[in-house]
Amino acid sequence: MSFPAPTATYHHKPYPAIDPIRPELSAEGKSIVVTGGGTGIGAEIARYFAKAGASRILILGRREAPLLSTKASISEESPSVKISCAPADTTKKTEIEAAFAEFCKGGKIDVLVSNAGIFGLQSPIKDANVDEWFSGIETNVKGSFTVAQSFLSHAAPGAVVINVSSAVWHININGATSSYGTAKAASLRFFHALANEHPELTIYNLQPGTVLTDSAKEVGFGGEEMTPEKKEMMKLADDVGLPAAFCVWLASPEAAFLKGKFVWSNWDVEELKERKTEIEGGWLDFGEIGWPFA
Repeated sequence: MSFPAPTATYHHKPYPAIDPIRPELSAEGKSIVVTGGGTGIGAEIARYFAKAGASRILILGRREAPLLSTKASISEESPSVKISCAPADTTKKTEIEAAFAEFCKGGKIDVLVSNAGIFGLQSPIKDANVDEWFSGIETNVKGSFTVAQSFLSHAAPGAVVINVSSAVWHININGATSSYGTAKAASLRFFHALANEHPELTIYNLQPGTVLTDSAKEVGFGGEEMTPEKKEMMKLADDVGLPAAFCVWLASPEAAFLKGKFVWSNWDVEELKERKTEIEGGWLDFGEIGWPFA
């Protein structure tokens, strides 16, 4: 199994061009917020922004224990970075607003990484319970909305927003991901609308790769009883540092030509930069193929 890509090089782990210690990718002086930052990809994104020299980082998640653990490990690795954590449910506006307001006593938010989400019900459509199927969609889409809406009043001029999405919105991985895929498609459309309303923001949509997180394990990835489709997916497993390093690169001036695009962390950034003119001309936009009519 392989995925089509616009770059000849397809990465599975971090590489020099997206190394967070590159001076060109420095996050010095910046305030970063990562939702879903207690574990998995979100925790690694926060860690990599700390490596890039961010001044302050806020990680949010529903469970306090993982947040405190991640905060402690990042503080040990990067003691000069101020790490804050706040237990908060992204679907609850009061909790998110309170966390943002407290963090922003120290300044506006320069980078928001909207990473929180759940896989939701894993079931073929014919067997799915309607309420459980829609529950995952509501959680993911409402979470995106609540975080983005709260962020708007705390955004620094020229702030960057990275929506951590999924390939499942446009690829049928198996017959049990319809709820999650629908939620990710809806969230993508939401961030597209947000970008249209707020052109002063730089918004990216990112497929983070195939990372074996705890959440992925909970829905059957990595176990001995994986479906054939999941076994094929895991042959392409990516290092969790890849999307983390890619997010640091996206937040840098080097990536500005990708504003509004949907990109994969696996794509080679040097090759993407070589195609800057094509990309700024409309390549890698997402929409309905065939419309508008030629």
